[in-house]
Amino acid sequence: VQLQASGGGLVQPGGSLRLSCVASGRTFSTYAWFRLAPGKEREFVAASKWRGDRKLYADSVKGRFTIYRDNRDNTLYLQVNSLKPEDTAVYYCAVRYDGNTASQASMYNAWGQGTQVTVSS
Repeated sequence: VQLQASGGGLVQPGGSLRLSCVASGRTFSTYAWFRLAPGKEREFVAASKWRGDRKLYADSVKGRFTIYRDNRDNTLYLQVNSLKPEDTAVYYCAVRYDGNTASQASMYNAWGQGTQVTVSS
């Protein structure tokens, strides 16, 4: 599967963005978003089953971020609201061919190239 992420940018604290990830190729059961900030390890953000159930969120983003997909096509989304400077990172979409939602990066089979989100005043 090929994944193409976009939608990042520079936003002020409290702002919002919608990150997109276009998926093509084989089918998959689960998709997720991770992020990588400078000097930190890759961090799980959110995951969902293809049909929209079993959603998982990192505690740091609960209530602010929403993972979903467009039923009309293979576009995966991460709506990020109430952004904080600590949300600054490169955000990656990932898919798992078979299996449930998981927060471990090693469970995912394919990754997009990442999109930069910078939160700064």
